Amino acid sequence: MCLGIPGRIVEIWDEPSGARMAHVDFQGETRRLCLAYLPDLAIGEYTIAHAGFALSRIDEASALVTVATMTEYGVFEDVP
Repeated sequence: MCLGIPGRIVEIWDEPSGARMAHVDFQGETRRLCLAYLPDLAIGEYTIAHAGFALSRIDEASALVTVATMTEYGVFEDVP
């Protein structure tokens, strides 16, 4: 099973190959994502990603509620 955790875009750049890329903060863990499916995403916006690609845009209010709920249910706790 895969969880869609909202991430906030903190940096965007274009690779020499033409691929639009971003660094996205997922609760303190920064990942590199490809924005090929959502090239108009901007710094500060939230996205849901899978397999290294940003797949959907999510508004900030929904992202914060989702993160709060996941935190409440212990999704972000370290697993032994």
